[in-house]
Amino acid sequence: MKIVSFSGPDNRVRPGVLLDESKLVLDLRPSGFKSTLDVIARGSQGIIAANKLPLEKVKLHAPISNPPRIFAIGLNYRDHAIESGMAIPTTPVVFFKLQTAIIGPGESIVLPKNSTQPDYEAEFAFVIGKGGYRIPASAWRDHVYGYTIVNDVSARDVQLATSQWSMGKSFPTFCPIGPAIVTADEIADPHSLGIELTIDGVVHQSSNTRELIFKIPELIEYLSSITPLLSGDIVSTGTPYGVGLGRNPKRWLKPGETVTITVEGLGSLTNPVVAE
Repeated sequence: MKIVSFSGPDNRVRPGVLLDESKLVLDLRPSGFKSTLDVIARGSQGIIAANKLPLEKVKLHAPISNPPRIFAIGLNYRDHAIESGMAIPTTPVVFFKLQTAIIGPGESIVLPKNSTQPDYEAEFAFVIGKGGYRIPASAWRDHVYGYTIVNDVSARDVQLATSQWSMGKSFPTFCPIGPAIVTADEIADPHSLGIELTIDGVVHQSSNTRELIFKIPELIEYLSSITPLLSGDIVSTGTPYGVGLGRNPKRWLKPGETVTITVEGLGSLTNPVVAE
């Protein structure tokens, strides 16, 4: 299934299931689900087929707007670590993006006035279903609800001014997510998915999740060895080669551009860029 958040003519955001083939959205409120976080926590039991709405009549939002936490993994592709001029990590590099940075597909990335180096980062993310503490790597599939796309938008000048990255990653609109959470049963191998980012149709990043240094089992084991993972936690697994920071000359986001990230099996996430 493809779990989404959407609003109709009444502008109330509600959880749904995207039916790609028929271009319909199934409203999950009659099934008793209040939000996508509720769907993730309760599982897919009890979903009934009611209130099917044409996709063109609704607005898609970030599939989950209130995750308990957004973990982000830095330097998790070898070629990206090299282009960033940083050592290839031997332990996962973890930082956080704040919930207030989340936006959905089609919403604008707003470049803040107090940064001159806004960057893009295409990322494949997984969403925790069943939480747990000290989860062994071998049990990772028992704890992944599904997968989605994240753009880890970054103000590089703010990020690299200190050794702590979270603030430079958490301006409002700096965490586009979507368009859906694709449930784990639909993705046979999450470590073999093409990932690509384009700006105005020009390819800037192109890789495959097989190139991840720390894959999902290792990340779940590492993170849960320190803090219990919670239902609805998002873990964004890192970005491949081709970010603006690594280019010569540097290539920063500009107002008027449109960024699209495509991950095999998950669809595409598109966001325009505007100035504050």
